Amino acid sequence: MSAHIVLTKTDVRSAIGWAGLVWLTPFLGTALYISFGVNRIRRRAGRLRGRPRTGTGRKSIAPAPEDSTPLPERYGAPVHSLARLVGGVTRAPLTAGNAVEILPDGDAAYPAMLEAIDGARHSVALATYIFDRGRAADGFLDALGRARQRGVAVRVLVDAVGARYSRPSIFRALAHHDVPAARFLPPLLPLAHPYVNLRNHRKLLVVDGRVGFCGGLNIRDACVLAYHPKEPTRDLHFRVRGPVVAQMMQALAFDWRFTTGERLAGHTWFPELEAAGDIHARGVPDGPDEDFESFLMTLLGALSQATRSVRVVTPYFLPDAPLIDALRVAALRGVSVDILLPARGNLRLVQWAATAQLGQVVGAGCRVHLTPPPFDHSKLLVVDGVWSLIGSGNWDPRSLRLNFEYLLECYSPELAGRLERVVDAKQRGAHLLTPAHLDRRPLPVKLRDGVAWLAQPYL
Repeated sequence: MSAHIVLTKTDVRSAIGWAGLVWLTPFLGTALYISFGVNRIRRRAGRLRGRPRTGTGRKSIAPAPEDSTPLPERYGAPVHSLARLVGGVTRAPLTAGNAVEILPDGDAAYPAMLEAIDGARHSVALATYIFDRGRAADGFLDALGRARQRGVAVRVLVDAVGARYSRPSIFRALAHHDVPAARFLPPLLPLAHPYVNLRNHRKLLVVDGRVGFCGGLNIRDACVLAYHPKEPTRDLHFRVRGPVVAQMMQALAFDWRFTTGERLAGHTWFPELEAAGDIHARGVPDGPDEDFESFLMTLLGALSQATRSVRVVTPYFLPDAPLIDALRVAALRGVSVDILLPARGNLRLVQWAATAQLGQVVGAGCRVHLTPPPFDHSKLLVVDGVWSLIGSGNWDPRSLRLNFEYLLECYSPELAGRLERVVDAKQRGAHLLTPAHLDRRPLPVKLRDGVAWLAQPYL
């Protein structure tokens, strides 16, 4: 067991913890490590993708694929260097000719998604973390059912933990509408809580293989502000057209095959795609499998190449030490770093632990802005007014190491400008956090936040 731990674990804290448990309680520790410490998902994913095993738990990095559509020279050397890095991390080509439309909240996103489903002629593939019962869900159920009646091939993948946020779960209603659906990785314990590992946190919809949707939106009434929910949630979603939609569909098809064994292939799911805009884009799948730490390495690469500005919007801010150092170094190099976080989060432990870390980035010159209610679940990163990262990933250990995420990197000053205007609007109503604010916290509050921070790797 000790040899396996040393050869496969990439985090020294994890390696020391498991080794200590195995040596101090040999029988119990060995049983726990075999049950929970061995990453069988990565091994199974590697077999499905046909990739040879490296013999270690470390991510293998390939040379960046040759891009038939290189970036314009005017973007500058740092942006070109970042494109090479992400290409090597993802092993995917950069695609040209894409269009990305910003869809704020469920108020704009859900009608656009339902319109796409109602216009489907061949296929609909949907993956979501939470699919709650309610008015929003009823709209999707009816649209998916109508698509099935028209003879459209439909597949719906819902995370098994996310499906338990409402009772009864959505699967009975999906079956009633004759919609093929599957649960992603049902956990051993019949509990619904936000701290279960290895969840499919992706929010993807691809219709006819031609139009895709991604971002941070789950399917639930709380995301529709017009419904005036008791606990409203702000969010961002995106409608995507162009060649990069094929990469989004590849991620959906892999997750479906991983869960059910069924292979989605052919023109029904992967038609020939034409240019729809002028954005260069690439999918960044991330998870505790063969795509381990793709998100983290993309973030580190973007921060290292930033020359002017970094704009971060995230609901959960629990970066590990290397990512905190990357933010600090960027600020100390003279890069303008703005981080927007909710003033009131929906997970108390996460917010307490995040507050304990904020002094490190604020002290280095990063500006932290606390946005007022309603809770903002948006995820966004814009660098130098050229490069943007959108999708489902948060700046916390779950998204960076434990969950399955999907993001798009986009190279476009025009899109970055639109996104920065969204950030500007959020920032105008926010409260700037200063070192004095952090120092004025009462001692019991500081202790509470510090104790919560000790659980940071598990939050």
